[in-house]
Amino acid sequence: MNIRAHNGVLVADATFAEKDIVKGAGFWWHGGGCKDSCQACKAGLPLKVWWTPKNACAARLIDACDASAKALLSGHIETVEASKAVDADVVIPKPDGLDYLPYQRGGIAYAMGRPSTLIGDEMGLGKTIQALGVINATPDAKNVLCIVPASLRLNWKKEAEKWLVKSWNYYVVETKLPIPADANFIIINYDRLGGTRNAEIFGQLMSRAWDILIVDEAHYVKNAKALRTKAVIGHPGNKKEKVDPVEGLTSRATRQLFLTGTPILNRPVELHPLLASLAPAEFGNFFTFAKRYCAAYKGAYGWDFSGASNLEELQERLRATVMVRRLKRDVLKELPAKRRQVIILPTNGAAKMVKAEQAALESRKEALEAMRLEADYAHASGDKEAYEAAIDGLKEVMAVAFSEMSEVRREVALAKVPKVIEHLENAFASGVEKIVCFGHHRDVCNAIVEHFGASAVRLTGEDTSITARQASVDRFQTDPTCTLFVGSIKAAGVGHTLTAASTVIFAELDWTPANLTQAEDRCHRIGQLESVNVQHLVLDGSIDAHMAQMCIDKQEVADAALDGFTGIEVPAPVAPTGPRRPAKYPACTEEARTAAHTAMRILAGVCDGAAAKDGQGFNRLDTSIGHKLAHLEVLSDGQAWLAINLARKYQKQLPSSIKDVLGFGCAA
Repeated sequence: MNIRAHNGVLVADATFAEKDIVKGAGFWWHGGGCKDSCQACKAGLPLKVWWTPKNACAARLIDACDASAKALLSGHIETVEASKAVDADVVIPKPDGLDYLPYQRGGIAYAMGRPSTLIGDEMGLGKTIQALGVINATPDAKNVLCIVPASLRLNWKKEAEKWLVKSWNYYVVETKLPIPADANFIIINYDRLGGTRNAEIFGQLMSRAWDILIVDEAHYVKNAKALRTKAVIGHPGNKKEKVDPVEGLTSRATRQLFLTGTPILNRPVELHPLLASLAPAEFGNFFTFAKRYCAAYKGAYGWDFSGASNLEELQERLRATVMVRRLKRDVLKELPAKRRQVIILPTNGAAKMVKAEQAALESRKEALEAMRLEADYAHASGDKEAYEAAIDGLKEVMAVAFSEMSEVRREVALAKVPKVIEHLENAFASGVEKIVCFGHHRDVCNAIVEHFGASAVRLTGEDTSITARQASVDRFQTDPTCTLFVGSIKAAGVGHTLTAASTVIFAELDWTPANLTQAEDRCHRIGQLESVNVQHLVLDGSIDAHMAQMCIDKQEVADAALDGFTGIEVPAPVAPTGPRRPAKYPACTEEARTAAHTAMRILAGVCDGAAAKDGQGFNRLDTSIGHKLAHLEVLSDGQAWLAINLARKYQKQLPSSIKDVLGFGCAA
């Protein structure tokens, strides 16, 4: 067999025995009875030859191509290779201290070469970073619209603030309208698009021109008839059904970036709406697409488009037109052994619990600070009995704080469960085959398992039987229908091998980073062939949101150290700490003693007990100690030390003469 170029089309000189090969590759038989539009006739081809106008078809038989055919296919082959690129020799702007991985540069370079791109990398390879890299590589871009699942809105804002080199006015669309005119990086979730109730929001978005449109988890718009699909990519209409065409947001965008980890679906018909938007000239005709790639046939009840056919050819065409896709195994050498990230979830439905958690933390912090100040004063005054009493009080307050905070954190975790479930479902929809999910509270783990039913197994402290525990592990490792392992960090986080998954999702945060690392290592151990992607799901404004990145930073320090630093801990709540009390108070000069005493009297003289936040005098917690120091006849060395540290805290209210004597005048 020989494949050659002829007037812009490709011809296969094949024997009868080879006909199934060329037909399978997508070549057509030029048998006569052609219409006036026949491209083969226009190219001057004789009858009874196999031919194709599609480079993707001929490229599947590249070894049979002669020089003329390869020359015609050169651009196609180059583009296909670029869609698999593990690097690119391009310079892309980036923030100081951050860098793109080589294959991410390749993806950004591919996207910059076309107005519409489907970034189809496997989950965990950084599709978000590549989309933001395209923005960085487009210095003239002034308006960006980002459409994402509800659970990822805040995470997109966080990542954009981290990675974008230019200053943007971000706006996450909630219910408040109108969208600010000066907002030029808009983040909106799918549920805010389509339908009568969202008409005003949609109208505002359609009234603007977008330099870049990003559609994350693009498989959300797989149903051509769904309102959100019509809002994003529009609808061509149907004359027979008297359905008018509808313009979508893609019609207002100069550049489109669609992100999904599952670009080749089991049912290719679901991919067509995306492709018709991204490459209408290549994939715009639905029936042509359906017959070739959906094994479409007309049965007793009409057309059936649920099948799949010629998927290798479809992938070839996708790569040659709009899709860049790499798998973990393709770029594994570039990936760190673990990739950790914090996913900030919106508080919708859990806002009350988060506020209660914040209030509980603040009240405990005030009680702890008050007891610490009493201990400081007693220690500075040399009153051993009062000091020991204050320390006992501090311990008691800490014990109560831990108990109260444990309960309120449990309530927050339960309120977060629906969002955790939504995130897990999104991950599975993105192509992740198996996930290990860790929690802390049993009822949190149980709620997740109950939702996923037979596809999930559980291992928590309730599972006392060693046989039952091992059965859960074995099923997850060996049964393809078991896709989710849910375990408590303490019970399931040690001893077990869960290498069937390379994705670990923490529904709750443990205060000890070493415990998190041990849990991760259930997947990251001998037998794991892929980089492990670790995600921490936290509610915006929650304690976990503040502590998650700190835990990850400590884990990464531990990872870099040979001994592992397994003793790292982050207590909760953190007791407030003032200046460290010295074992022996330093001798104070009379000048400094007098200045410190005067400072206390000045502050006490204007202090109203912090009845109003007016920047005058001591705050509510410091009032008692400040007044005690002010009313003493003379300060001891310890009391002077304490007064100097308090004066430093309120130095903006003190005259320069006192600050100069105390040695912090330049810091005012």
